[in-house]
Amino acid sequence: MLRKILIANRGEIAVRIIRACAEMGIRSVAIYSEVDRFALHVKKADESYCIGSEPLAGYLNIYALVDLAAATGCDAVHPGYGFLSENAQFARACKERGLIFIGPEADVIQRMGDKTEARNAMINAGIPVTPGTENLASVEDALTAAEKIGYPIMLKATSGGGGRGIRRCDNADDLQRNYDRVISEATKAFGKAEVFMEKCVINPRHIEVQVLADHHGNTIHLYERDCSIQRRNQKLIEIAPSPQLDEAQRQYIGGLAVLAAKAVKYTNAGTVEFLLDSNDRFYFMEMNTRVQVEHTITETITGVDIVEEQIRIAAGLPLGCKQEDISRRGYAIQFRINAEDPKNGFLPSFGHISRYYAPGGPGVRTDTAIYTGYDIPPYYDSMLAKLIVSATTWEDTIKRGERALKDMGLFGIKTTIPYYLEILRHPEFRAGRFNTGFIEQHPELVNYSNKPRPEVLASVIAAVMAAHTGL
Repeated sequence: MLRKILIANRGEIAVRIIRACAEMGIRSVAIYSEVDRFALHVKKADESYCIGSEPLAGYLNIYALVDLAAATGCDAVHPGYGFLSENAQFARACKERGLIFIGPEADVIQRMGDKTEARNAMINAGIPVTPGTENLASVEDALTAAEKIGYPIMLKATSGGGGRGIRRCDNADDLQRNYDRVISEATKAFGKAEVFMEKCVINPRHIEVQVLADHHGNTIHLYERDCSIQRRNQKLIEIAPSPQLDEAQRQYIGGLAVLAAKAVKYTNAGTVEFLLDSNDRFYFMEMNTRVQVEHTITETITGVDIVEEQIRIAAGLPLGCKQEDISRRGYAIQFRINAEDPKNGFLPSFGHISRYYAPGGPGVRTDTAIYTGYDIPPYYDSMLAKLIVSATTWEDTIKRGERALKDMGLFGIKTTIPYYLEILRHPEFRAGRFNTGFIEQHPELVNYSNKPRPEVLASVIAAVMAAHTGL
């Protein structure tokens, strides 16, 4: 087993990895920029080291991080998600210094990070993909290809991820207008000006499958997650398993994900993402070569500690379970509690947390790195916490979600909590019928403070009547 791990990340995911290390008897090393000096992951780790005054530069400095890991006696590096987690150069640098990178091999990261290469690998493996192109050389090539594929199309950065570098084009004018924008976004965000095109699946359901693969030829899936509730390609609420799949679909997509992982000789934890169209056809979208933000709900329904399995796999151990050992129980929902103001265009709401307390009770988990008195720095992602709820039925899981969201106390800033309560109350969501267009189709959800509550109105009426009748 590994002895000491440097966590090349910050915030919530760093705290999550530190907890896994503590339970496994592994020492943890945290890193922090000057603005993160009082962050929770710094307090929780066995050791912590400042990586500079710049908020971002230190977290992205590959060779400085590798040098620090070696100098502090670490034998492995966990990249978490974001930052350098899907950077093949970082994985190679770790290997060159004799450090274990807790993730897949660098060549696999590079291959699956290139969307056109990933598409070709899936096509060769017999996995369905949406009609699309190789990398485009010019806007003229794009226009010609779009005519063959048929509008609407999705213009995508080849090295994209996290919802960035993606534009929908409904006609030639849209394509001409967005081509240079996507090129610019791709260059700034990913350092590459390469883009490709796919047929747009209109309002699909976004279904992803968690896979685990060790170095002994064992590959399994941990069932699927439904990530259809998203805004501008950014996930807001995730569900496991999907309430929109039947058992035959569930087994089919799980098998596809395992086939995809085996096709590229994948090891460690990964996620294979699919789109499900209105005719119930699955299409491969991409593979994320890291732990996902939403891994928590898979852990909740299966009882498998995914971060612990990542560490075991990296240490060369076989998977702790076989496919036939994996069972699931009930449903789980994760809410990304973001420091944003839904009523003001989801603008960031960074600042001082004057008071915070987490909800509790059966079937409630909170992963976070905030605390009362914490000042949220404006340099990073707006996600403050992940609230996870679970129950044996879909209906009970929704009820528990409502209760836990109301119980969460987070004061001093605006958050997405009231917005999520509106989503949970919506009849389409409660019925388990939604797709990636749900948020755009229901702009009225942001007017939560102005909407009359039938249950509140009934309570008021009852109170007034009781007062007048003496009951």
